[in-house]
Amino acid sequence: MYKIPLILLAFAPAAQAESRLLYLEAQAVGGYSSMEKKTVAHSMTADEVMQKPSAGFDLLQKFSGTSGDAATLALQGRLSWDPDAHNRLEPQLYNAYFRARAPFGYLWAGHNRTAAGLESYFDTHGALLQTLPMYGYGLDRDWGAGFSRDTAWGGTALSMTTGSGMRPRGAGGWLLSGRVSRGVLSRDNFSAGAYASAGRVPRTAGYRVMENNRPYTAFGSDLALLLDNWEFRSDLRFGKLRGSDYFSALGRLGLNLLEENRLKLEAQGVYSGLKREEGWILGSGASYALTSDLACRALFEYDAVMRDRRVTTQLYYYLKI
Repeated sequence: MYKIPLILLAFAPAAQAESRLLYLEAQAVGGYSSMEKKTVAHSMTADEVMQKPSAGFDLLQKFSGTSGDAATLALQGRLSWDPDAHNRLEPQLYNAYFRARAPFGYLWAGHNRTAAGLESYFDTHGALLQTLPMYGYGLDRDWGAGFSRDTAWGGTALSMTTGSGMRPRGAGGWLLSGRVSRGVLSRDNFSAGAYASAGRVPRTAGYRVMENNRPYTAFGSDLALLLDNWEFRSDLRFGKLRGSDYFSALGRLGLNLLEENRLKLEAQGVYSGLKREEGWILGSGASYALTSDLACRALFEYDAVMRDRRVTTQLYYYLKI
């Protein structure tokens, strides 16, 4: 079981509560894997956290001071079930951080996004298609602290984390990451970034440590572009992982259709260039919003590295309460 670090709450009493958002999250996930030759209750593998039948919550608490928004407390967790997993019933903690405004930007501490790649600003916690960290390159979220600063032209971010990923306790590792970006996606309809990471991190699968700490480096660039109903995202990354050089790449094209973009069609290609694990993972999927709270999704993915063909379906419920 995980515990919420006290550092997340240490600064909260200094600010006055302004607003709170609380959501109930639930999902049903099932599919078929040709590699496992059976129906499965996960979208990636049984050891990974994405995606499994689960139920949980998403809390966002904002605090205000004399000059406006002063801080944000984010907590997001779920209880998942998978008969094929190491722990059939597993508590999963995603966001667990406190973010405060400072004269020179924002500071955060807890479990949050690292300052690298698409995962630094593109949220896929409920999606079937994932970014590079879920294919073994980088960390989607990690325990530590970070800094970010918004500018008129884009932004800068820096994070210092344990390198343990989902595990609440570090494994004696560390990971320093930094990213510089141009463009704000919500304002300019594009964001382009360059980033670098270096440290010593363990090999993990979900909450399990598979190998001890080893040197890890990453250098890359990411791009997100919105054009009418089209979306394009890419991430190119190279460096050293588990003693070997690697090159990895992701490209995703999405098309939004129908009123209020209720239907989304997507196609994605991921290239894994780690020695003895070279190959493509190709996926195509669809997502349809049945209501404002309920979406159904389907994904077909061909993994040439694992020689696996997976079909996954998902019902995803996200209700404000």
